[in-house]
Amino acid sequence: MPKILKVIEGPTAVGKTSLAIKWALEAGSEIVSADSRQFYKELDIGVARPSPEELAAVPHHFIADKSIFGYYSVSHYEQEALALLEELFKRHDTVILAGGSGLYVNALCKGIDDLPDPDPALRQRLKDIESGEGLGALQEMLRKLDPVFHGKVDLRNPVRLRRALEVCITTGKPYSTLRTEKAKERPFVMERYALNRPKETLHERIDRRVEAMMQAGLEQEARALYPHRELNALQTVGYRELFAHFDGKSSLEQAIADIKTHTRRYAKRQLTWLRRQTEIVWLEA
Repeated sequence: MPKILKVIEGPTAVGKTSLAIKWALEAGSEIVSADSRQFYKELDIGVARPSPEELAAVPHHFIADKSIFGYYSVSHYEQEALALLEELFKRHDTVILAGGSGLYVNALCKGIDDLPDPDPALRQRLKDIESGEGLGALQEMLRKLDPVFHGKVDLRNPVRLRRALEVCITTGKPYSTLRTEKAKERPFVMERYALNRPKETLHERIDRRVEAMMQAGLEQEARALYPHRELNALQTVGYRELFAHFDGKSSLEQAIADIKTHTRRYAKRQLTWLRRQTEIVWLEA
């Protein structure tokens, strides 16, 4: 009997956690997270980590088990998650994978290309360029070094831009030419599902979640992390906007409004990416 990895994807705030717990309980199984923001133990409120009650309901993996101060990549995740699944499938016929980080889901389901690790000095130099000249400077660098990938990548995602530039500069070759994107064989069957809701409903859920985060203490959490705001793990919605507020660039009210707006845009990008994955079965939440 084949082992099955049931994958639950979807935009942020759509309800992936609740469905994952429901399916895991029905299967008597466990949940592997593919939410790259929830890996970090220092991030809690701002990444909508499952509640203590949710975590107690079903065993979860890759939740708050890394540190923002250590280097962690999608390649590391692929290796660690495959090793974990090998152990989990000794106990379960079905395991649930849940998360909205498409890059990490694909790394586990299909594998990723073998690319060089980043050079810390180069990574810092690219961050300095971004800080001094803005994101547009990185976009222009990528346009010159790899116009093909420049036409595909989310140009508002600084992490993706920096990673592509690191590979281009380190190897001397366009990043796009090194991405074979050939699926690797996996010793389990994958069933990929994506949750969907009407746009208006999803936007309402996002707004309510942001308001609940603020009431739960997101501002205080962000203030504690503010001294480390240059770290990769903190270049994300919910923290960036509050850091800008702490820098005096916006009011608190504007920061909250920006978190809502940027989260809605992030959800839209997630949906756009998911709709390109032809093997996904869509479920109405």
